[in-house]
Amino acid sequence: MCRLSAIISNKYFSPMENIMALETMKEGHDGSGLGLILRNLGGAFEELKENPILSGICSKESIPILDEYMVKLGFKTKHLWTPKITIKKGMSIQKRDFYFARAYDYPDWAEDADQETKEKLLIKTRLELRNMGLADDSMYIFSFWPDMITLKEVGDPLEVGEFFGLDKKPLLAKTILAQGRQNTNYAINLYACHPFFIQGNGTMTNGENTAFVPIREFLTSRGIPGYVGYRSDSEVFAHILHYIRHELKFPLKYYKDVITPLFDREMEERSDRKAIEMLKKVLRPLTIDGPNCVIGFDQDGTIFMTQDSKKLRPGAVGGVPGKFALMSEVCGLDAAVPDRDTSKDVFPMKYDLVMVDEEVKEIKVWNQKHGSMSTVSYQ
Repeated sequence: MCRLSAIISNKYFSPMENIMALETMKEGHDGSGLGLILRNLGGAFEELKENPILSGICSKESIPILDEYMVKLGFKTKHLWTPKITIKKGMSIQKRDFYFARAYDYPDWAEDADQETKEKLLIKTRLELRNMGLADDSMYIFSFWPDMITLKEVGDPLEVGEFFGLDKKPLLAKTILAQGRQNTNYAINLYACHPFFIQGNGTMTNGENTAFVPIREFLTSRGIPGYVGYRSDSEVFAHILHYIRHELKFPLKYYKDVITPLFDREMEERSDRKAIEMLKKVLRPLTIDGPNCVIGFDQDGTIFMTQDSKKLRPGAVGGVPGKFALMSEVCGLDAAVPDRDTSKDVFPMKYDLVMVDEEVKEIKVWNQKHGSMSTVSYQ
């Protein structure tokens, strides 16, 4: 099991808030990794919303290779963030040469290109850079996208946060996802550390994806750039979300119908029964078989939580107007939003998809079985 900590706010905050929530859930992770995704950035990145940000780690030898490649493509550095590394006695983290989040201007030819062209360029560039470092782990590239930074490192989450200096001079954002990893089936590898991201969509998971192989085979057969890697059996959750939202352009609620389809006898109450019957038939290979709790963000900025319908992992959602948290455990909620009305907390069950959009005013709960949306209002 891992532990998940997601916070969405209408004000900028530090990822240490997520990390301290993970610390309260410490029995559920073993120090084999911390992953962070920050969206809707503040601080020095607040004025760079349109500039793509490359997040990763390089060896000393690969830095000039990276720079030469980006110059060749026509990308020009706009702003560079590197953490002020702090190494404390007793830390087990092995420092790597160069951690970075670098904002770029697009190549001249792409400045006025349409959104689709820009996105294809960013995906292609990320994958090519990633491949350049795969053989010797000389270059890890986690994301290349506007208004988003990804940080990952092996170690205890609190130690990693202090290692990056996030407790002293933090990065700031309005949406932050954090995972404290407990290694289960795979070797400890930075690409196996959640959250995972692809083209505006991201997820992290607590659990085990026992249906990984057929899902991976279906996704890789689509011929879509980015459906590669799979150092973790949970990476497919992000790719399924991308496939549903970006490729098929279905509403977010259908993510639930794809990963945990209803039994035929359960579809009676759905006004769109014919649609979900077809989804179940055509996309059956994308059905998950947990246990899983999935937290993610949609391409429109909505943050969500849902469960495997057969073998649920814990999950809790709550908050106050302007700030909501989605956590693996209630103690994580208590750490992130201690002054909330706990009677309004939501605990997603087998049919639920819980959502909070960027207005950060309410919790919406989509019930898959009834085909209905309810709202927990905080006004």
